[in-house]
Amino acid sequence: MDWGMRNRMARMFKPRSGRTVMLAVDHGYFMGPTRRLENVGTTLTPVLPYADAIALTRGILRSSVPPTVEVPVVLRVSGGVTVLHEDLSDEAITTPMEEALRLNVCAVAMSVFVGAPHEHETLTALGNLVSEGESAGMPVMAITAVGKELEKRDARYLSLACRVAAELGAHLVKTYYCEGFSKVVEGCPVPLVVAGGPRLDSDRAALQLCFDAIQEGAAGIDMGRNIWQSDHPVAMIRALRAIVHERATVREALDLLETTKAAPAPSPAATA
Repeated sequence: MDWGMRNRMARMFKPRSGRTVMLAVDHGYFMGPTRRLENVGTTLTPVLPYADAIALTRGILRSSVPPTVEVPVVLRVSGGVTVLHEDLSDEAITTPMEEALRLNVCAVAMSVFVGAPHEHETLTALGNLVSEGESAGMPVMAITAVGKELEKRDARYLSLACRVAAELGAHLVKTYYCEGFSKVVEGCPVPLVVAGGPRLDSDRAALQLCFDAIQEGAAGIDMGRNIWQSDHPVAMIRALRAIVHERATVREALDLLETTKAAPAPSPAATA
């Protein structure tokens, strides 16, 4: 891994903890104006200072993120289907590597659909994207997805999906948390970040998911709806940061959440 690649990776993961709190706001590429993400700029502004990286598309990056922002960007480069499509695995690369370099992002991300009808296409696209990334010094994050028709979010399935993505050269993998997650971590030779998935029934549930994932070896989280659909998104992302970077317990994170709802503290960028 050359200097450019290592530098981009290092910018996404805080050196003191070796972990990351990514903020996902790329949902609109297939879901449209999701609740509380109708205006991405408005949603992002208060929580952005607390994110170690943001995951989004080129359209939202250009329209909703000021170029003065120093938070690293993970650029979603796959797409081509919406929730109206019967098969979400029918994706393709929609943003070229040249565009990612022009936008000065820290990584590119695409979905892979292991076990879905278009498994072959997404996996070969990942291999090709990794080859382009190696040439450009650009890390590639593979996002393991199961599609509408599959609900196999168990350790056996996720271990397969994550390992295949790593074998094809992905530099990091985003996946789901599951029972026995430590087995998924053990079988994947690259860092794993955990998705939050749909909005859980409480902030506590999201904090518990984060805590369990970190305890079992995750290199961080890449959450969206469980942050910006919370009634207190700034307090929520700060509580998640405490778990990821400070090894806080769920109880400690909940206490922080309660005390910071009304008056969030200054950005932690200089100290985390």
